[in-house]
Amino acid sequence: MTLVESIIIAVVEGITEFLPVSSTGHMIIASSFMGIAQDDFTKLFEVAIQLGAIGAVLVLYKNRFFPLTRWVFYAKLLVAVVPALLLGALFNDQIDALLESPLTVALSLLLGGIVLLFIDRFFQSAQTTSEKEISFLQAFVIGIFQCLAMVPGVSRSAASIIGGMQQKLSRSLAAEFSFFLAVPTMAAATGYKLLKAYKETPDILQSSSNLGLLLVGNVVAFVVALLAIKFFIGFLQKHGFKLFGWYRIVLGLILLVLLYTGHLN
Repeated sequence: MTLVESIIIAVVEGITEFLPVSSTGHMIIASSFMGIAQDDFTKLFEVAIQLGAIGAVLVLYKNRFFPLTRWVFYAKLLVAVVPALLLGALFNDQIDALLESPLTVALSLLLGGIVLLFIDRFFQSAQTTSEKEISFLQAFVIGIFQCLAMVPGVSRSAASIIGGMQQKLSRSLAAEFSFFLAVPTMAAATGYKLLKAYKETPDILQSSSNLGLLLVGNVVAFVVALLAIKFFIGFLQKHGFKLFGWYRIVLGLILLVLLYTGHLN
């Protein structure tokens, strides 16, 4: 992976992490188009640069996360992240195998796009409009929905937002809680990947060039994610999810054609 390639992937991560379009799917697509092999470092890079995106959430929503004495807020996030931690630990190898499949991404994008076209019609009776009103049960159910994103192309953001709206959160609150939930979820996933790499392939983290790429990737992802989050909330309040649904459908169909014709491996 070159410096330019790492910047491109980090830009893709920053733009797509908090949009309901699947950041993992887009990074796999970008890597495939650039001809970057899905080797151990590439897989680690695509997960580790999520730390930059996490930083963007902490900066934009610092009043929600700090002071640390807001134990009820953190307890809800802990309850919501438990399903992902359990399933991630149990099925890590299977998830890694799916990360190598553009076909899985294409199908997930297509099906998820169809859902987004109708989500506003499905869930119109929002009753919860404030983060303080979210119950522990609602948080846990949203965490279960988030687990759908372990399939590349589903989108962690989309899955948790749909879960939030199914639990009668308003559209904007469901999106914000999805951002909040990203922090412990992505921190745990990144920490696990880094620890696994340190134990099994320590040479990856001992390479100064690899560390440099990780640093650049996180900085770029942080800056781009800041802009993407601000855009998404404003757009969502005015226009809803239909545009993202159509985008996913069109992209999924394009990928299926490229795979069928042999232009994408």
